[in-house]
Parts: sequence; structure tokens; C-alpha cells
Amino acid sequence: MFPFAQIARLFEGSSVNRRIFRAAISVSGAAIVVKIVATVKEFTVAGVYGRSDAMDAFLAAALIPGLLINLISESMNQALVPTLIRVREQEGPGRAQQLLSSSMLWMCLLLAAASAMMALGARGFFPLIASHFPPAKLDLAIRLFYGLLPVVLITGIATNCTAVLNTFDRFAWPALTPVVMPVAVMAGALLLSPRVGIWAMVYSTLAGALIHAGMVTWMMEAHGYRFSLRWHGMTGATREVAGQYGPVLLSSVVASGGLLVDQSMAAMLPAGSVSALAYANRFVSVVLTLLAGAISTAVTPYFSRMIAVKDWAGCRHTLRTWVRLVALVSAPIAAALIAGAHLLIRFTFQHGAFGSQDTAVVTPVLAMYALQIPFFASSRVFYRFLVAMRRTDLIFYCGLLNLALDIVLNLVLMRWFGVAGIALATSLWTVSSFLFLFYWTRKLLPKASPGEAAA
Repeated sequence: MFPFAQIARLFEGSSVNRRIFRAAISVSGAAIVVKIVATVKEFTVAGVYGRSDAMDAFLAAALIPGLLINLISESMNQALVPTLIRVREQEGPGRAQQLLSSSMLWMCLLLAAASAMMALGARGFFPLIASHFPPAKLDLAIRLFYGLLPVVLITGIATNCTAVLNTFDRFAWPALTPVVMPVAVMAGALLLSPRVGIWAMVYSTLAGALIHAGMVTWMMEAHGYRFSLRWHGMTGATREVAGQYGPVLLSSVVASGGLLVDQSMAAMLPAGSVSALAYANRFVSVVLTLLAGAISTAVTPYFSRMIAVKDWAGCRHTLRTWVRLVALVSAPIAAALIAGAHLLIRFTFQHGAFGSQDTAVVTPVLAMYALQIPFFASSRVFYRFLVAMRRTDLIFYCGLLNLALDIVLNLVLMRWFGVAGIALATSLWTVSSFLFLFYWTRKLLPKASPGEAAA
């Protein structure tokens, strides 16, 4: 049972935390719908493709586009949103529109340039990512990668529009629109796979991305911001965004390196290991999206405002409330996933091309991945506070530490546990990340005054 009485006490006397709670619930509610549909999509895809070489190739092909989106567009959102809020409140919506237009143009140029560079170098780095793929499987992964590259720019625009909508305290509908992606993929796998095979995944992914981007762009314009790619010069606000973007991007590059490491090392194991990691992580990603993703989205504007006015008491209260809340909710969920891993995999994935032997491989991977849930979800609160404090250098150092740990732990644990060892390594470096971010949050947060401590 969840400790509902303890959770309720965390919100006593705090209107800010109640507003954050409402925002997080909105995001979580929408995300639940998206994840339910995405989970059905995974069952459908597993039934159509199983742990086949074609599915391994598609997952390898989709890795780089996903990383580019997270690195470039998500980093831009973290750098842009606090400044966009400040400019809108202090200088007016016209200046904010100029900042948004310049920043979005900059982001699109970066996404296009990165996509072009990845396309040119694909035949050089794909043998490193999928070092044990046979030639035909490797060639298929590269061709699928070329087909998926337009998703980078399309989805980057969609994530930027979503972040802008969040600055108006609009959370639910922007969080719900990604549901079109799994719906499109599911339809493509069922209807097109008999004719075009694994390429159905590519075509349907592109269609879903276009629909998603169109929806959030329309919503952003309905709230007063135009979709405009126009440079308005290097203003003070633009320089501020650029100054924050560099460290955030660099820290994201280092932190996301672990995904490449895990995929590359899984490709060194028996065939189907890359798919095993992906299938097991689907369940954990649902929990992390609903908890860490929703709370990170909700707390960001509030931390930014409190830090701007030096409301350290409010920061302390918000940090304590949300770290405790996340721990109280996520620990039982992690325990349930670990205990029920075999049944969950068997009753969800085991059909069609996915057999009992596949269930035996994926089950321990899921259990090892689930260990990270309380630590990762809680650490996101500290992470957002440090970003709002403009200490992105610490995020970068944390990423370096995690990448080194991931490589070392993978090399050791995959020898003992196979592909499940890679999942365990991820959970272990997540614990290290939690401790690092917790330490620096406490160190940077000014101590409570005597009057505040007495209260």
C-alpha cells in the first residue's frame, strides 16, 4: 500500500507545491494515456517482428536520431525556457517572440547540420555501434537510419513548441499529443509490414512525427507565439541562452554516451541482446516518464522563479517535498516490477514470434533495470534545481562520472550476467548520480536562517 497519509502531509501549507502537484498530475495523466498506447504498440511490434535481425537493425538505426533530438532540442529547451519567461515578464511578448524565433532558427540549423554529418559518417560509425552485426544486418541498419533522419528535425520542432506551451502552464494537451506516434507505428506495423517488412516502422514513424509537430505548432500559435524561423540579432537575451546552451549540450552529450555504450556492448553479445534491452526498458521507461518526466516538467518554472527572487526557503521546501514524494511512490513500484518481472514479460510480450526463451532472457534484464527507478526519479528534482541555479558545469561532471562507471561496470557485469549485467550497470551508475546531485544541491543551497529553522 502507498503511504497516502504521509504524502498528504507533504503538501500542508504550501500553495506552490499544490500548483506543482496539479501540473505534475496533468502531465502524468496525459503520459499514462500515451504510455498505454505505446505499450500496446510494443506488444504489436513484438508480435510482428519478435527479436529478429530486422528489429535489431531498426533499434540500432533509431538510436542516433533519438540521441540527436535529446541532445540538441532538449538542451535548447532547458537553456531557453527560464530566459523566455524572464523576457516575457520584463520586456514584453514582442521581445519574447523575437527570442523564440532566433532560438528556434538556431536549433533547426543545429539539427539539420547534425543530421547531415551523421548521414555522411554513418558507414564509419555504425560498425562501431553494431560491431557484431553481420554485413547484411549492418547494411540494413544503415539504410533504415537514413530513412529515419528527417524525424530529427520534425521532432525537434515539436519538443521546442511543447516547452514553450509549458511556460503558459499548459501541460496536459502538449503531453497528450505524442500519442499519435505509437498509433501511427502500430498501424504501420499491422498494415504495411506484409508488403514492406521493417520499412513499415520507418514510414509510420515519419508520419506520426509530422502529425505531432503540426498539432503542437498549432497550439503554440493559439497561445500567441508564432512559428517563425528568423534571426533577430545577438541580443542580451540571445547571448544568455547561448551561454547556457553550450554547457547543457555538452553535459547531455556525455550523459547520453551511456546509451551508445550499452547498445554497442549489447551488440557484442548473442543475437537479440539489443532487442532484449529495448523490450525490458519499455516498462521502466513508463515509470520514469510518469514520475521523473512529469515532475521535472512541473518543477522547472517554479524553481526558476524562486531562485530569481532568492526564495531559498521555498526552494528547500519544494526540494524536500518532491524528493520524499518521489521516493514514497517509486520504491513500491520498483519492488513490484522486480517481483513480477517474469509474469509481466510472459503475459505481455510472449506471443507470435516472441517465445518462452525470449521471456527467459528479457525477465532478468527488466529486474535489473527496475532497481534504478527510485534513484533516477528522485535525482531529477536535484537536477532541475542545479540547472535553474545555472550550475550546468556540475551536470557535466556528473555525466563524465556516469559514463566512466557505465563502461567499467558493463565490462565487468556483462561477463557474469550477460545482457542483464548491462541493465544492472545502468542502475548502479544511477545511484552514483543521485548521490552526486544530492551533495551539490545541499552545498549550493544557502543555509536556513535561524527564524526559518525555528519555524
